[in-house]
Amino acid sequence: IDEMTVLKALKKMFGKSETEQLAPVSSAPSHLPSHRTDGHQPGRTAAAAVPKHAPVPTPAVQPAPAIAAEQPLSEAAKPVKPRREPKPKAPVIPWKLEDFAVEPQEGKTRFHDFKLAPELMHAIQDLGFPYCTPIQAQVLGFTLAGKDAIGRAQTGTGKTAAFLISIITQLLQTPPPKERYMGEPRALIIAPTRELVVQIAKDAADLTKYTGLNVMTFVGGMDFDKQLKHLEARHCDILVATPGRLLDFNQRGDVHLDMVEVMVLDEADRMLDMGFIPQVRQIIRQTPPKNERQTLLFSATFTEDVMNLAKQWTTDPSIVEIESQNVASENVEQHIYAVAGADKYKLLYNLVNDNGWERVMVFANRKDEVRRIEERLVRDGVNAAQLSGDVPQHKRIKTLEGFREGKIRVLVATDVAGRGIHIDGISHVINFTLPEVPDDYVHRIGRTGRAGADGVSISFAGEDDSYQLPSIEALLGRKINCETPPTHLLRAVERKRP
Repeated sequence: IDEMTVLKALKKMFGKSETEQLAPVSSAPSHLPSHRTDGHQPGRTAAAAVPKHAPVPTPAVQPAPAIAAEQPLSEAAKPVKPRREPKPKAPVIPWKLEDFAVEPQEGKTRFHDFKLAPELMHAIQDLGFPYCTPIQAQVLGFTLAGKDAIGRAQTGTGKTAAFLISIITQLLQTPPPKERYMGEPRALIIAPTRELVVQIAKDAADLTKYTGLNVMTFVGGMDFDKQLKHLEARHCDILVATPGRLLDFNQRGDVHLDMVEVMVLDEADRMLDMGFIPQVRQIIRQTPPKNERQTLLFSATFTEDVMNLAKQWTTDPSIVEIESQNVASENVEQHIYAVAGADKYKLLYNLVNDNGWERVMVFANRKDEVRRIEERLVRDGVNAAQLSGDVPQHKRIKTLEGFREGKIRVLVATDVAGRGIHIDGISHVINFTLPEVPDDYVHRIGRTGRAGADGVSISFAGEDDSYQLPSIEALLGRKINCETPPTHLLRAVERKRP
């Protein structure tokens, strides 16, 4: 073959029209690979037959459109990922009362000794309560039989669980009315402070988690519309509220109390002190007559005023009293320092700073004292916060969470704000001023030494409040020795440079 013949063959080969060149590509099956990276396209093998010495002319038209035409084919050829089958859920083993085994013990009452619903017993087991506290054993004996009761007990005795267990049992045994509004609670708990309401509601949520009962709270200082939306979203079985906010909802017609089966008044003595009784009277007038509802009243003291209220609001109540001296925990080591009023802050600062205490609660009698102590601690470099009636509710909740998580080192509070605070791990309680009511001393020192841990309380007795000591010692049934603080704890506080 001469050179001329080869050139003619090549010209004929590369002189084909673009359509002719593309035809084989467009009809190629979808499984063929897309544009090759080595410069060769499928089916183009003729160039391989050309002798190595033959010049290969560049084709006039590049097959770019063929690449574009092939692209969708390659996308269609992508393998489809198989669906992931959901993992089979582990079978839920139904809870049985036999799973909550508690051996009988002499002198102790088990929750098994009462006829409680399995759903409630399941929650009690989750909370780790094998035996009743003294007030629970006594109160439940009366209330589960449908009787009214008044109880004298301090915070920390288990009274909250006592009345909650009674309420839950009543609501589970009695089916709800077929027709009722969203804002018609079947049980009502009134408490004097926002913190106490929040704590009671948390305990109620823990005990009702297997029952299907709904718990709601109404407190001042929180978003009104948000609380209203919660009320409108579902039926309310147990309502926990402060008197003022509950009255707001009731007077607006959002809450109706005509279906209340059980009513609880917690810390009635404190409600008296805070002037809430007129509001409470208005609320109680909206509930069924006292012979058509069960009423439970709890108070730290049985003053004449408290007993008069109990007589007005209850029917033939059973009376349960738990002695105060049993409440002042033996785990709390109590100290009293005799110190001049002018030296109290120096003693407080040096105690906290020198010892490196990380979770301390300081009590003072007045809101202005609380604010002043907190401001000085913060100025002197101590991470402190205050809790009083002047602090907005959203900030109070945030402060309590920060203290619980260890972000706040010192919490300064009034007695009213300190009620209902249940935080484990408080190592020290300091009474910057001695309380004016002896029972408040027991409440204060009960913030430490919780859950079997050891705690320490230190009280500052100055010229303005040392006269309170005899009544406190009479309540405790023992004398507390006054100590003189070491000199180094009374040194001046060095001002932090900005």
